[in-house]
Amino acid sequence: MDNALYWLWLADALGSACAQAGRLLAEWPDPRALYESVCAGAPLPAYLTRHAVGALLATGPGDYAPRLEQCRRAGIAVLTPGAPDYPARFASLPDRPLALYATGDTRCLNGGRYVGMVGTRRPTQYGTQACHDLSLELARQGVVIVSGLADGLDSTGHRAAVEAGAVTVAFLGTPIDVTYPAANAALRRDIERLGGCVVSEYPPGFAKKQTATFLARNRLIAALGEALCVAEARRKSGTLNTVSHARRYGRPVLAVPGSIYSQNSAGTNALLKSGQAAVLTAADDVLAALGMDAEAAAPARTAAPDTAALGPGAQAVLAVLDQTPRPVDDIVRRSALPAAAVLSALLELELAGAAQSWPGQRYTAV
Repeated sequence: MDNALYWLWLADALGSACAQAGRLLAEWPDPRALYESVCAGAPLPAYLTRHAVGALLATGPGDYAPRLEQCRRAGIAVLTPGAPDYPARFASLPDRPLALYATGDTRCLNGGRYVGMVGTRRPTQYGTQACHDLSLELARQGVVIVSGLADGLDSTGHRAAVEAGAVTVAFLGTPIDVTYPAANAALRRDIERLGGCVVSEYPPGFAKKQTATFLARNRLIAALGEALCVAEARRKSGTLNTVSHARRYGRPVLAVPGSIYSQNSAGTNALLKSGQAAVLTAADDVLAALGMDAEAAAPARTAAPDTAALGPGAQAVLAVLDQTPRPVDDIVRRSALPAAAVLSALLELELAGAAQSWPGQRYTAV
């Protein structure tokens, strides 16, 4: 029987973010041996929950053969401890995942330099710009941006890596076959196309309650990253849950300082004030935390947008764009084109990868 089936049996019984996973594996490194012990009538460890014990006794590895076959047919990789592409940085976690489902190139989960980039789902323009610029420069320096593919700054970090033509890793709080929000489906395809990876602890068709799955996901972002960057966060924010995991795992935390008048920066400023995070004002701050020299860092793969086939309207609009996010009316004024022509040109530029949209219908050149 495929050894992955024993891991799926154990993973489903314990559930995600099980605090006793590491302890159990210290006693039973091979779930096949644990299953054989259960079949022989030996008692299960007393520290396991009643639910876990019940699930282990009521199911067997063979019950998961249809799921494994479904994943194989759908091109979904199943990664378990000891498998070649299972993230080595997860191997010592007390609450390590026992099964991961992934799409894209799973080889990117090992051998790189990884930085978590997180923040609020409703950022200000300042937070969005800071997250974009920091992520873009880190990606260009060969750092793999790790985030959660959520609305707001998670997506901004991933998009900046895609803009750099670089690898990025996204951890989902949803089943592997569900992209949430659905609007990020195109971003997910870009991540996979560029050699990145999308990962979830939850199999295709997972239908159990998902109230805590996003919080469980946060620990994986913190664990894969060698450092965690917080671009913008409120005082009461899910982002701070990721910070707590990073600190628990001993990962350095860096935070972008913000305005004392902005509630969106109250969380990051509090992290800085309490000494829980170091000041983050440039990509070099992160590279220093990783022990990397900016000049010696390996450049990431870059993909320059193809502007040769752009129409004359798009060329005219591109000529007035720079790295400052500009509203449509400003672009209309600068380009001397009708508003309808400008909107059409901006769509053409976005599709060509030559322009990027920002909150408030603002645009920059890529």
